[in-house]
Amino acid sequence: MAVREAAAGPRGLGRDEETALLYERAHYRHDPCWLLPVPPRLCLACVLELLPEPCVSLVRKKHVLSCFQDALLRHASLVMQLVAQDQRICTHFISMLFGLLCNVEDGSVIDLCIEVLIQLTTQLKLEQTVHCLLDECHKELCNMPSMRDSLATLTLLGKLVDAIPPLADKLVMEHSNLMEHLLRGLVYPNEGVRASVCYLYGKLYSSPVAAEMLSGHFREKLCPLFLSILDGAQTKELQINCLGWLRQLLKYDLFVSVIMNESSLAESTEGVEGPPGKTSLPLVLKKLLLSRDETLQVASAHCITAVLVHSPAKHAPAFIHADIPEFLFEHLSSSSEVLVWFSYNCLILLAEEPLFFSKCHTVYGIESVVRSLQGSLRMNNTELHKEGLLLFAEILTRQPEEIKLFTSSTMCRDAGRALQEAVNSPVLEVAAEAVKAISAFLRKDHQSALPVQYRELRALLEAMLNRCADFSQTPLNRRPLGHASSRDSNKAILRRGKFLLSTLEGFRNACRLAMEFQSEPSAHENPFTAPGAEKEDTLEAFSEFLLSACDSLCIPMVMRHSEQATQPNLMEVFLSILHSLFVIVPHMKEKFSKKLASSSFIRLTLELKARFCSSQSHSDLNQVCSSFLYDMSLNLLSAPEKTEPPSQEELSAVSAFLQHGLPEIRSRSPESLAFLSDRQYVEGIARQRQYCILLLFYLAYIHEDRFVSEAELFVAVQSFLLSLQDQDERPPLTVIRASIYLLAICQDKDDALDEDLIYSSPVDTARKVLIVLRTFLMRNEDVQVGGLIRGHFLLILQHLLVEHGASPSGDSGNLPLLLSLLSLVQLKNKSEQELDSMAMKLLHQVSKLCGKCSPADVDILQPSFNFLYWSLHQTTPSSQKRAAAVLLSSTALIELLEKILALTWTEVDSPRTALLCSAWLLAASFSAQQHDGSLQVHQTLSVELDQVLKVLSFPKKKAALLSAAILCFLRTALQQSFSSALVALVPSGAQPPLAPEDTALAPLGTSQVLSLVIGLQNLLVQKDPLLSYACVACLEALLDYLHARSPDIAFHVVSQPWNRFLLFTLLDAGESSFLRPEILRLMTLFVRFQSSSVLSREEVGHVLQGAALADLSTLSNNTLQALRGFFLQVQSMGLLADESTAQTLHVSLEGLSPSTSSAEPPLDMLCLGGVAVSLSHIRD
Repeated sequence: MAVREAAAGPRGLGRDEETALLYERAHYRHDPCWLLPVPPRLCLACVLELLPEPCVSLVRKKHVLSCFQDALLRHASLVMQLVAQDQRICTHFISMLFGLLCNVEDGSVIDLCIEVLIQLTTQLKLEQTVHCLLDECHKELCNMPSMRDSLATLTLLGKLVDAIPPLADKLVMEHSNLMEHLLRGLVYPNEGVRASVCYLYGKLYSSPVAAEMLSGHFREKLCPLFLSILDGAQTKELQINCLGWLRQLLKYDLFVSVIMNESSLAESTEGVEGPPGKTSLPLVLKKLLLSRDETLQVASAHCITAVLVHSPAKHAPAFIHADIPEFLFEHLSSSSEVLVWFSYNCLILLAEEPLFFSKCHTVYGIESVVRSLQGSLRMNNTELHKEGLLLFAEILTRQPEEIKLFTSSTMCRDAGRALQEAVNSPVLEVAAEAVKAISAFLRKDHQSALPVQYRELRALLEAMLNRCADFSQTPLNRRPLGHASSRDSNKAILRRGKFLLSTLEGFRNACRLAMEFQSEPSAHENPFTAPGAEKEDTLEAFSEFLLSACDSLCIPMVMRHSEQATQPNLMEVFLSILHSLFVIVPHMKEKFSKKLASSSFIRLTLELKARFCSSQSHSDLNQVCSSFLYDMSLNLLSAPEKTEPPSQEELSAVSAFLQHGLPEIRSRSPESLAFLSDRQYVEGIARQRQYCILLLFYLAYIHEDRFVSEAELFVAVQSFLLSLQDQDERPPLTVIRASIYLLAICQDKDDALDEDLIYSSPVDTARKVLIVLRTFLMRNEDVQVGGLIRGHFLLILQHLLVEHGASPSGDSGNLPLLLSLLSLVQLKNKSEQELDSMAMKLLHQVSKLCGKCSPADVDILQPSFNFLYWSLHQTTPSSQKRAAAVLLSSTALIELLEKILALTWTEVDSPRTALLCSAWLLAASFSAQQHDGSLQVHQTLSVELDQVLKVLSFPKKKAALLSAAILCFLRTALQQSFSSALVALVPSGAQPPLAPEDTALAPLGTSQVLSLVIGLQNLLVQKDPLLSYACVACLEALLDYLHARSPDIAFHVVSQPWNRFLLFTLLDAGESSFLRPEILRLMTLFVRFQSSSVLSREEVGHVLQGAALADLSTLSNNTLQALRGFFLQVQSMGLLADESTAQTLHVSLEGLSPSTSSAEPPLDMLCLGGVAVSLSHIRD
């Protein structure tokens, strides 16, 4: 009863359908577990008994099988759980289904049986089941009287291997005699059987292992038969399966060689058609290309590509001789994007073979390529665009010059317009391929169809240059610092460089085109231009356009890119363009040369030679640089602005030594100056090199490109002239003129000490000179350092740094004196100055010198630190960033600084106190500049935070300046919320875990905060002005830090009763003591945090009344700024009790700008106890 109730199924299910699903004659015997509890309500035991039963109709069997397939799809795990519980059941199921497959003729039932067998086998995942099915198939094929009856079995095998790819190897290894049955199937005169065999072969050869094992089988028995079947196939099924098998074969070089050898044998026997029984693959694929079936056309093109990729040189001639390129060109007009793409691909590979061009296929097909390109650009298929442009570029590049590609100017114009449309593509990869094609298009033989379309060429070049300019100005994706973002940025820069290089190569080809057309009168202008019309279509107008475009687009793009990366191959192309423009526009060469020289191109070219050509490498770049400098130098000398041009004889002499000397110049400016200064005997070639160096410096200087210091150059020219005198030589007149000019321009008109004594005299004499000079500068405050003195001084310093840099502590005393003098000279510069190139080199050398010192070298480090500190503060913001980047790049300097800072905890009252002050000020400056400018960190600076807090909480009375310096450092760390990439604040040792209430303040603890506040109060009581500035600034930063993390603690700190006592102690210094900037800022702090217990509303009113009665014009700018801040804070807090007083003070403050204050503005940079200190750095 239970079984019958279960079999009844859900309500609404028809009785007839229930009966169809159950084999009622046997169902009552079946265990209920075989009945699926979900639709379709199928009893698997009934399926096993019903399907092989001969008395059951085929329609019912098909219905049950279909329901079983549905159950496999919808409830696979449930069915598998029942079937897989016993291997015998699995085997029985497989045998029963395979028996049904072999015994029915209905095609739909066969297909259903195959699908169910594949599903069941793949879902069971049991090796025995697979073996069982393979054995059944093998046995059936062996016992098959006719191959016609094997169709179902072969189809099953093919789909089974497709579903389970590892079966291919198993079939070949364990059922090798099966191959003979497959061979029989191939020769059987039934295309259905052949199609099934080809499908199975395709799956077998898709496995590399099986393919290798079957290689002999194919070579000896299959190859001619396979080609014959492919050639004679009539049904699409056989054609598709043959092509599928062919695609698998063409993956392997061995089978490609076998097939192509068989094809060549067929072609060589009896013409192109071949003898009966012999078939050529190129001809078969050609026939498929000619079919009207797009699928077969695509498959044929795919197979051609698959052959050619193995070796275009080896296999392309066979396809070219079969005239396949002709039909591929025809297919470029197809509306199928896939077919067009494969046709492009085939033609690109065929274009690697010279025969492709010599048989004039490109002349036949170029119009098709252009039209196809125009059509494809209207489609939204980036890959198609790229492939088409790649083909066009290959044809344009490889086309022999003697075979004219474009037979009319109209066709050439259409090609140019297609490229113009392509280069304007928003997709970078498409535009990049278009630029390469444009570069190949700008060839004389491609543009020689008269009249030359200069207007079209100009439009094409403008489009290319504008596209490159747009790309080069696209901002880089600046993500937060890190290795990944850095890599992305570098990749973006490389992409830009690659695109720019392609653009410049195209532009260079345009310049070469203009040069080549200069010798052809017929190409100078369009003969069809109407009389009196503006002649835009002329070579002259095109040449002037090239110059203008280079000036407005090429040069800015290259200069922008060179700020990020310098590529020698790119610069080679760029300089060759500039050089060619001297020839293309001869009437503008002098003006263009002057513009280049005044834009630092002499410096740029010399730097390129020094950087890339110093070791005999990049010889092409060296040659281009030398040729460019040669022509530019002669152009500049030929058209001086204020003097007569040199004679032809003089120019000839210059030309001679420039030709010999320029290629030999490969050194940087300092080395060139040293070479110019060489007083030893100079031979002929070296002397010509000296002439070149001197002339280049001269030309650079007269065009305001002074990339070497006047002091260094003065000494070098002086030495050069002395060398000429020593050797009794008479150089060319132009060299003499250049020498005199440089001596005059570098010589300061003020009287000056001859500081050459410092490095050319004995040590004692040099020391005396330094002492005299330092004394003179210290006693004469108003004396400004002349240009010559400063220039000579820098040159001397560089000389001594080079001499003693390896062991600075071993110097006899001149180096410390010179460094002291340097810091003194820098302190005398009261205004902010941009750091020039010499100052940056000096900064680099001093930082390098410091890195070689130990903390014991105080006499060298103190003036050096003063100089470095000045360089970071007494200059413009842009120079500050550059200077900080230079100093941060010195890992040795940062490591030294870390060692010196660590001495603070042990040597507070030692002779090194001044050095410690400078070290803390430098550390604070480095941290601020790095954080503000996001500068790269090469070495972190570790500082023990608890030691810093300890020193400030228990300060020494005699170390006010040191305390101020440490406070400046701590303030910087607080302002950065202890997040500096440069400074790592570390604990001194093992630290107890933070209390829960301290978590928000980390890395500070509450007790540390309170101790620090007490320490700051104690320091303020000392009433040292500089220390007071530092304390108030640090307290402001501390309260901002606390308020952001724990407002309660911030208010607790401000509201301490000791603060009121502190305030009145500070105010006890006189009647107007409240008008001191540090006290005003302290009161502003109390008002801001609403600490009425420290400063009441009435007391605020008294302060405002006192300020209103004071003479504000006598106050310093700092005091006025602090008073404004206090007034605005009081106003914002609503504490203005007396409106008339507030109004009076407001009017006074508004009417008194900082510039109108009568108070003497104090110096910002001071020297206190031998330490350079910036008041604004301490205060703000």
